[in-house]
Amino acid sequence: MLLHDDKTVSALLKDVAIPRMFHASQRFGSAHIDKEEIGGAIRSEILRSGMDARIRPGMRIAITAGSRGIRNVDEITRSIVNFVKSKGARPFIVPAMGSHGGATAEGQREVLAGYGITEESMGCPILSSMETVLLGQSELGKPVYMDRNAYESDGIIISCRLKPHNAFRGKVESGPCKMMTVGLGKQHGAELVHSDGMDRIARNIPTMAKVVIDSGKVLFAIPCLENAYDQTLMFEAIPAEKILEREPELLKTAFKNMPSILVGSGDVLIVDMIGKNFSGTGVDPNITGRFSTPYATGGVQVQRSCFLDLTEESHGNALGVGLADAVTRRIYDKIDTNAMYANCLTSTVVRSAMLPPVMANDKEAIQFCIKTCNRVDPGALRLIRIPNSLHIGQIMLSEAYYQDVLDGKYEGVTALDEPAPLSFGGDGTLLTDYI
Repeated sequence: MLLHDDKTVSALLKDVAIPRMFHASQRFGSAHIDKEEIGGAIRSEILRSGMDARIRPGMRIAITAGSRGIRNVDEITRSIVNFVKSKGARPFIVPAMGSHGGATAEGQREVLAGYGITEESMGCPILSSMETVLLGQSELGKPVYMDRNAYESDGIIISCRLKPHNAFRGKVESGPCKMMTVGLGKQHGAELVHSDGMDRIARNIPTMAKVVIDSGKVLFAIPCLENAYDQTLMFEAIPAEKILEREPELLKTAFKNMPSILVGSGDVLIVDMIGKNFSGTGVDPNITGRFSTPYATGGVQVQRSCFLDLTEESHGNALGVGLADAVTRRIYDKIDTNAMYANCLTSTVVRSAMLPPVMANDKEAIQFCIKTCNRVDPGALRLIRIPNSLHIGQIMLSEAYYQDVLDGKYEGVTALDEPAPLSFGGDGTLLTDYI
């Protein structure tokens, strides 16, 4: 039997005490662009950079849209579409998400629809296909592919988010270069980018991106960067020929604006919700400290971590469960292995899809992590609770942190109330909400 006998494990866990917890806010830099300002910001940036001259009347322009849960992605995409129209060109949207969406054309269209990107809302066609065209080979001998619809356009605008990757470190990580090679490469291209392993992907992406740039199909990229509150921070329009030079510089800016769990370390991390709309790995290891490869480090340091639920936007793709020490039966019941394993077959990273111990409910998942911690004082157990790895402006901390927070030990952390017991329903569901 795959799952444990709930009664047996429940009996072993029933006396495990969960410490009282309090709500706390985390303060980061808050400069951002409001949603209603995005259209003007994008227009101004394209004009400032002179990239508007590359869009001529009558051109068929492909605009990329990915599978990440980027804040304001619908408004960003619509604004680029509208700008292209204002120049007398004919825009269309291409799903650029490698193998996501179950590696099918319809699945990728559905992913975009989940973000509010439809033909009706965008006012232009969405051409979704898994068919690709071979562009050539990189200097490392890697074949480079491009979505056929994008290839047959008169020019491509790369729209994406630029941020640190969750499984490797390099001069470029998640951004325009990855969008050109993994996103526009569709399943086959994405597989080739990842095929040498995560220790080589930092070389493959830029060298393969050069082939895409040299094809002359890309007009420019206009990545967005986000602040620590998952808000749109800035845009920069980058000429295609400058992407390899400019993206590494913008990556440094993205690192500086990343959020973090400011207490730095603990014993147990509780993540309420995981999902593809938060991170490609369901939970961002740059926050949680739980990486699927040894080629990246960072995040909070804890002994144990449990994940409690999976977002509907993930469509059953529970990638990231393997980074937990325990998950709930609720997550297990939502898993679509076809969607999850397609990612592994493409990325060649399997750890994030491995199934950890499955507990009956939220309470027992937390108790399991507490029980299996080593060398901790039960009276000073340090628990950290976050809603997800993308929104950590408000968190919960156990009582062991309380006096240190009051004393100002952790700059940027403020207690919002006093420690109190967590509330659970009769079925073990965690009921205590964020303020």
